[in-house]
Amino acid sequence: MKQPAAALPLSPRAPANRTPRSQSAHVLPGMRLALGSTLLYLSLVVLIPLSALALAALRLTPGHILALLDSPRVLAAFRVSLGCSLAAAVISGLLGTIVAWTLTQYDFAGRKVLDALIDLPFALPTAVAGIVLTTLYAPNGWLGRWFASWEVKIAFTPLGIVVALIFVGLPFVVRTIQPVLLDMDTSLEEAAASLGAGRRATFLRVILPTILPALLTGFALAFARGVGEYGSVIFIAGNMPMRSEIVPLLIVTQLQQFDYGRATAIALAMLVISFALLLLINLLQSWARRNAGKESHP
Repeated sequence: MKQPAAALPLSPRAPANRTPRSQSAHVLPGMRLALGSTLLYLSLVVLIPLSALALAALRLTPGHILALLDSPRVLAAFRVSLGCSLAAAVISGLLGTIVAWTLTQYDFAGRKVLDALIDLPFALPTAVAGIVLTTLYAPNGWLGRWFASWEVKIAFTPLGIVVALIFVGLPFVVRTIQPVLLDMDTSLEEAAASLGAGRRATFLRVILPTILPALLTGFALAFARGVGEYGSVIFIAGNMPMRSEIVPLLIVTQLQQFDYGRATAIALAMLVISFALLLLINLLQSWARRNAGKESHP
């Protein structure tokens, strides 16, 4: 009786003694050194400062913290900081998407120069940015004079804070969306057009689900930068209590008055709010990625 032939391996060219990836040599140092460097960096930059804030907060009872925060000036500063940061992040998301789309989808003269200028707020000192924006949007400034003719005051108002936060937050949105648009498969747009979809339907059904996780990431970065921004805001805000005073400036003011308890309570509340908002945005990012995966794999 004829014996059946032995089954051939699925990958005859693969070496039999292949080393698993986890045991293969890496270009960078081993796990212990890399993990130790990571923990050292996180300890010096993140964990130790946050631990110091937590230890300082342990001296205060929850009731004492609420009593320190329950003042009209503190609540007004939180409304200004969070409200202006949210408005600036939303506007930066819309403008950043348009700018990223323009830089990736069109070829025009000066495109590389414009692309390089997007990173200017990263390199420009925040105090310089605040002085320049105040000079431009003051009632007697180049742009402020034009807005004043329409009875619109920007500098020394919450609107000026929003302008400054858009300036520092827009690059985050552009730089997170731009790589996604560059890697996006244009055949999806062509397929949608061939099926009769218009521009609006193509954007809502094809492009937006693709860039939504990156858009949410850029929004989160712009919002987080706006909440903690100080240098570019204090000049254009006017720093008027109950109207245009931001939380970081209020913390500095309390420290200058040697009111360490109130400064600690305000900083702790700001930390809790920032963590809660970032957690919410991360959950939204995960939801957007899952929905994008379901749409790409029906």
